[in-house]
Amino acid sequence: MHDIRYIRAEPQAFDAGLARRGVEPSAERILAYDTGLRAVLTELQAGQARRNEASKAIGAAKASKDEATAQSLMAEVAALKQRLPELEMGERTLTEALQAELAALPNIPVAEVPEGSDEAGNQLVHTRGEKRDLGFEPRDHDAIGAPLGLDFDAAAAISGSRFAVMKGGIARLHRALGQFMLDLQTREHGYTEVMPPLLVRDEAVFGTGQLPKFADDLFRTTDGRWLIPTAEVSLTNLVRERILSGDELPLRFTALTQCFRSEAGAAGRDTRGMIRQHQFEKVELVSITSPEQSDEEHERMTACAEAVLDRLGLAYRRMLLCTGDMGFTARKTYDLEVWLPGAGQYREISSCSNCGDFQGRRMNARFKRDGDKGTTFVHTLNGSGLAVGRTLVAVLETYQQADGSVAIPDALHPYMGGLNRLEPTA
Repeated sequence: MHDIRYIRAEPQAFDAGLARRGVEPSAERILAYDTGLRAVLTELQAGQARRNEASKAIGAAKASKDEATAQSLMAEVAALKQRLPELEMGERTLTEALQAELAALPNIPVAEVPEGSDEAGNQLVHTRGEKRDLGFEPRDHDAIGAPLGLDFDAAAAISGSRFAVMKGGIARLHRALGQFMLDLQTREHGYTEVMPPLLVRDEAVFGTGQLPKFADDLFRTTDGRWLIPTAEVSLTNLVRERILSGDELPLRFTALTQCFRSEAGAAGRDTRGMIRQHQFEKVELVSITSPEQSDEEHERMTACAEAVLDRLGLAYRRMLLCTGDMGFTARKTYDLEVWLPGAGQYREISSCSNCGDFQGRRMNARFKRDGDKGTTFVHTLNGSGLAVGRTLVAVLETYQQADGSVAIPDALHPYMGGLNRLEPTA
């Protein structure tokens, strides 16, 4: 959500920021609603004050037997009783219209975000790790996984497309990856583990920016709740409607949860395999900070996500997303893209975003510095540390062997009950 005071003060700068994201100028329309709302509020407050004043004066006039004055005041109060409900309705209508305008607009990118309309405009920050020379023609994860217990046909019979069943060793490897990531983020990087709800209310998904614009990307239950598309929703909303103290910040939360996405905008894309699923697991990272801390926290969070890839020995690169490829709530985003030998390309495995105070305003989440009379909206950050299914894909393709087996990365050995290799079962 945007700060209306900023739009009043800098309408041209506001429109210029939106233009970088391909959004048409909106300041004039927003300010028209804002001007109308303030005029209605001024008249409403003056009318309420005059009604109270006149009501008291009626009693005084009657006590002094000044019937003419009393009758005049009673007529004025009667007129105000008719006008005030109209003004209250006008206030509600204009407030809703203004909020709808503000809620539909994406965050404004910071200056260092490169211009671009799509992923072609993203900038390489660095490349880490070595692409392994397998010594044979690499296979993709579909072909590798089937003999190891990865079954898309069984999932389709149960649930339809974009689901997977895992059995045996590959199921254990998937579980090991999630536990390893969670342990790394909590034990070494200072994140507090949370077990959050998977079903959330409208207010929660509005707070993190999925509603109202992206409702079609979500699954909704029969009682009106939403299945979380990522634990970002639950974790970030832990501070909604709260006023924190400055010395509490930064707060760092992590959770390993199921995530659910309808993929309404991805028809025909990645229909095979595990890259784009309706249901998947992810370790989410969320930070709540002061404005002064958020840029440094963004670098820290991204490094925490990279640490998982480093420990697993996976080759990857960090990309700074351009204005046309960032998410709705982000003001700056790094994507981590892992190298997939079977696919012969880098694919996104983590996205780490600094949202500034954009979500804080939507959630009304604030903090108070020592000595300050007022409060300040928190800054929020979120990232994947990592997407478990996509990490499984990377491990299968990176550690595949010529005989169809898959070596287990050293970091996962403590989680695999002595297994250091997955062997084909069929």
